[in-house]
Amino acid sequence: MTFREVLLKLREFLDTELFRFADTTITVGTLLLFGLIVVLTFWLAGLVQKTVERVLLKRAATEEGSIGAISRLLRYATLIVGLSAGIHTVGVNLNALFAAGALFAVGLGFAMQNVVANFVSGVILLSERAIKPGDIIDLGGSMVRVTDMGIRATIVRTLNDENVVIPNSVLVEQGVTNYTLEDRLYRLRVEVGVSYQSDLALVRRVLTETAEGLEWRSESRQPVVLLSNFGDSAVIYETSVWVDDPWASRRGRSDLREAIWLAFQREQITIAYPQLDVHFDPPRFEPPAGESIS
Repeated sequence: MTFREVLLKLREFLDTELFRFADTTITVGTLLLFGLIVVLTFWLAGLVQKTVERVLLKRAATEEGSIGAISRLLRYATLIVGLSAGIHTVGVNLNALFAAGALFAVGLGFAMQNVVANFVSGVILLSERAIKPGDIIDLGGSMVRVTDMGIRATIVRTLNDENVVIPNSVLVEQGVTNYTLEDRLYRLRVEVGVSYQSDLALVRRVLTETAEGLEWRSESRQPVVLLSNFGDSAVIYETSVWVDDPWASRRGRSDLREAIWLAFQREQITIAYPQLDVHFDPPRFEPPAGESIS
């Protein structure tokens, strides 16, 4: 068999019709071409993401979370352009495809509305960059650290070292407190109740000196001591200090409480506890009308 005959056989094989899709004949050749374009698209998308990350990492002004968001958006944009070009290259009319699948798309849309919502929410989060990998946020009353952001879900790590997968729509639809959106400064509060017989001026001075003596607090702001409430059994004071790492707030509260306890012991300040006073009054008997007690 000559080389020309081999080429003719190969061409005949590549022109073999497999099926028709959206008024387009799909042959072995077009299917192989589409597969090649898909492979190249994914390779190019990965190359674009790595290149952008490598270039932006050299710029000190660009945060790691921002780099991840930008590189992911470019990767998804490359995938969309490449796959669209692949479909157009094999001769599939996208307009005809959308028209033919409109009814199916409506039914599928109802079934996949959560997936679509999470996808759109992921694009919003990556583009707005209000939440980035490495940020510390409050989610449902719990402090968590964002470790990875995808197009469908975001992975966070709790203070108990547990990984939790959060749908992106939850982060977009619900209010989320981002403790590190503009800076990492975090206000740490501790309450303590002292007896009503305490010298309140001494209590304030001890709390202030204790807070100022913490080595790990941020020097950018001074501690604040406030009389927050008059409780049933105690006078409630709130002591606030600022730290540069919100993730260390739990250990910081523990250290501050322990320092307050030791300082109160040295100054003989009583930490109040719930008390209940019960009074027993002597009984009073009133005789019925017309009678007297002899």
